[in-house]
Amino acid sequence: MSDMMTPISFDKLVNWILEEHKKYGTVFGEKHAYTADEKYNRTIFGRPLETPIGPAAGPNTQLTQNIVAAYYTGSRFFELKTVQKMDGAELAACINKPCIKADDECYNCEWSTELYVPQAMEEYIKAWFLLKVFSKEFGLGAADGFQFNISVGYDLAGIQSEKIDTFLNTMKNAADSEVFRSCRQYLLDNVDKFEKVTKEDIEAIEPEICNSVTISTLHGCPPQEIEKIAMYLITVKGVHTFIKCNPTLLGYEFARKRMDEMGYDYVAFGDFHFLDDLQYEDAVPMLTRLMKVCEERNLEFGVKITNTFPVDVMQNELPSEEMYMSGKSLYPLSIALAAKLAEEFDGKLHISYSGGADAHNIEGIVNAGIWPVTFATTLLKPGGYLRTIQMAEKLEKEGVVFEGIDVEAAKKLAEDAVTDPHHVKAVKPLPSRKMEQEVPLIDCYVAPCKEGCPIHQDITTYLKLVSDGKYEEAMEVIVEKNPLPFITGTICAHNCMNKCTRNFYEEPVHIRNMKLVAAENGYEAWLSKVSAPAVTRGKAAVVGGGPAGMAAAYFLRKGGMDVTIFEKQKALGGVVRNIIPGFRIADEAIDRDAKILETMGVKMVFNTEVADVNELKAQGFENVVLAVGASEPGTLKLEAGETVNALEFLAQFKALDGNVNIGKNVVVIGGGNTAMDTARAAKRTSGVENVSLVYRRTKRYMPADAEELEMAVEDGVEFCELLAPVRLEAGKLVCKVMKLGDLDASGRRGVVETGEFAEVDADTVIVAVGEKVPTAFYKANGLHVSERGKALVNEETLESNVAGVYVVGDGLGGPATVVEGIRDGKIAAEAIVGECLAKDFDQTADEETIYNRRGILRGEADGKEESTRCLGCSTICENCTEVCPNRANVAIRVPGMVKHQIIHVDYMCNECGNCKSFCPYTSAPYLDKFTLFANEADFADSKNQGFTVLDRDVLTCKVRYLGEEFIWKKGEETRLADGLQKLIEAVVSDYAYLL
Repeated sequence: MSDMMTPISFDKLVNWILEEHKKYGTVFGEKHAYTADEKYNRTIFGRPLETPIGPAAGPNTQLTQNIVAAYYTGSRFFELKTVQKMDGAELAACINKPCIKADDECYNCEWSTELYVPQAMEEYIKAWFLLKVFSKEFGLGAADGFQFNISVGYDLAGIQSEKIDTFLNTMKNAADSEVFRSCRQYLLDNVDKFEKVTKEDIEAIEPEICNSVTISTLHGCPPQEIEKIAMYLITVKGVHTFIKCNPTLLGYEFARKRMDEMGYDYVAFGDFHFLDDLQYEDAVPMLTRLMKVCEERNLEFGVKITNTFPVDVMQNELPSEEMYMSGKSLYPLSIALAAKLAEEFDGKLHISYSGGADAHNIEGIVNAGIWPVTFATTLLKPGGYLRTIQMAEKLEKEGVVFEGIDVEAAKKLAEDAVTDPHHVKAVKPLPSRKMEQEVPLIDCYVAPCKEGCPIHQDITTYLKLVSDGKYEEAMEVIVEKNPLPFITGTICAHNCMNKCTRNFYEEPVHIRNMKLVAAENGYEAWLSKVSAPAVTRGKAAVVGGGPAGMAAAYFLRKGGMDVTIFEKQKALGGVVRNIIPGFRIADEAIDRDAKILETMGVKMVFNTEVADVNELKAQGFENVVLAVGASEPGTLKLEAGETVNALEFLAQFKALDGNVNIGKNVVVIGGGNTAMDTARAAKRTSGVENVSLVYRRTKRYMPADAEELEMAVEDGVEFCELLAPVRLEAGKLVCKVMKLGDLDASGRRGVVETGEFAEVDADTVIVAVGEKVPTAFYKANGLHVSERGKALVNEETLESNVAGVYVVGDGLGGPATVVEGIRDGKIAAEAIVGECLAKDFDQTADEETIYNRRGILRGEADGKEESTRCLGCSTICENCTEVCPNRANVAIRVPGMVKHQIIHVDYMCNECGNCKSFCPYTSAPYLDKFTLFANEADFADSKNQGFTVLDRDVLTCKVRYLGEEFIWKKGEETRLADGLQKLIEAVVSDYAYLL
């Protein structure tokens, strides 16, 4: 597989678009089009503009099909990918691949076009013609409603070279170019292919493609060189000129402070770029002079804010030493620079904007008079080009004329950016969105939320039922695999939400809340129809009535066993009832889940602690499930002073309703979820004034869930970071001051001592450092344990070495989540019963409904409406197709298959790697999906599994499959999987335009 793209011929592009649109109503896979209305037109560079937005110079304007897809979805201002004297193979040798990582803030290590400059020019001219004809053919807008803007770099000598000079002259007027003449003639010769486009329309296509230029300069370019380039383009070439400025104009101190305060303290950059780049005090007079020069020539002048921002590669983000930052983290810098220049020039300097623009902020930017706006990062995320439609619709406003920038509005945008949740970095490193599975060649659509859930809840199914108001049916789906809908609907760690594809839009669907909505509205009706199953098997005992024990009892009873829970407390719930504070979950919620077990016929014996498993067996219980929790308190010894165990404090807090005597100043040691609960409970304890949480690393590296940590912050807990406790004396906790060290392989920073000490006021020190499993109990009952004291079990059944004795929940591996306890309980129950005790409820969502949701940024909704944010990934997961700028991943329909299939088109791919970031599998579609090759040479240049068509009439292909290469001929016996045969047949018969 080569990373060199193959441009598609003009005739093939025309036929591809016409055929695809006629058959499927799409263009390069885009399901929806934006139709412009001339009443919203603006004017810039003396030409009309239907929308003031479009793709920035980058991956989305490199190839013809990219530009067409962008136009189809609402872009009308195209900053063409930068050209410079270095191009083609010479440039490609300098760009390491993959070169894009856009899963949160975006990074890249590529810059100008990877094509040869003449090829790039041909791509842009082909796109010019296609937009002209298809704007009319599909009724998308006026033929003159869009503009191309040249981006050129990087020094005057290069710009004056014959190669770039020819490019500039041709883009100004392409009438004499071979590509212009050939495209025009092809359209005239094939005008009968169109329904609305006429010969006159084609003849009217003007050759003056670009009359504006954006100057892109390398970091470190001297101000004199920048001014010379601008003067050359203005006075010699006579084009409207914008100069692309770098964020470095803000100064190192400003940029470092802004990044740090917004959570991007890990983004590493030195001050050398700030020192070498154009300085603000040089920029202002230069821009003033150039404004005057343009004004004298009746040309428009402005700045483009901003270029990407160079930062260091620290965690192997990309295979480079330096990379360029953009997207959500660049926005606060770019908009700050825009505001600064707007104020400097009293709003008179025209500013074209790029730097983290998306549907969240586009209105504010444009309404401040800052336009046109270009973007890349938002198009590189799921939804892709479709995201433009929402932005275009937001900007539909009549009578807009540029009369200057609203300085106060620009300053307000810059001020608000600092706390804007769409741009502030999450308090903790984002969890991996990927599943620990490799992408299959066929039927890869999957719901990551379900795969991320330890009990594989049918999430998309019950979300659909909730959105339809079918709460009883939703309860049926939930309780099939989860007998604790109220507990999990309230305090579940919701790994499902970590995997949700909407994380790449704005925030996950609040799945846990929707489960609670289903439970609160469907519980009574569902429960009224539940009856205890007949006892058809033997007796089982469950020791411990926490979540794992409750789940084991439920599933055992569901499987026809006579089940008794033995619980040492007075009610079911375990840690959830007895330790987790009431402000997190009410006893009534736990009671409702307990009622489910009672209705199912589970027997319950309370206030009874089981010490001897043999006694249970003597009572006729053939199988015993131990769900005894991690009940041994964790300890942390200080050099001096006593500490309190967190679980003991939480139990007291709950039992005494917060009336615990722990003094005014409380310190909690630890960084996990228990530490957060402890600190929040301490804040609510009578007499407590100050609660400090001491941890030896920073918040970012605390093991607590982000949600738990944020709630502690909101409650006023003071976080004392980078402190390691030493001793408690005279009301002070003395701590060593630490500093972060190097990153380890997991991306977590180590800590090293500074030699300094600090004191924290402390009347009481509570230690939350992890609880331990009851090793002594296991040994006393003959269970073998590991060196760490944990019971040794069969991982598939959770049965110990003692026949008929199983271990589940926290007592198995240490403190875990509620849903992991439910998983363990179900595993043990199924092993005892000998059959699967839950079925899947996978339902296919309506495709049109799902497609209508894709590409739309939309935050949390009220009530059941939140469920309508679900993207139905098990029905439609086309992340890889959406995020590919080049359209190299294609979703196709294969006769006889329920789901669409993904095929990778080799000749359209440059191995940018963007699809890898968003595939829910631990895979890279550009490497791991079945691949279509244009010819045998391309096939030989790759290791991908895939095919190239040798004979379309007698369907014959060369195939690589399972490490072997062979000739496949339709109808002959073959080792090729049936699904892949069908896929190849579909490509050749229904998607021949791909070949």
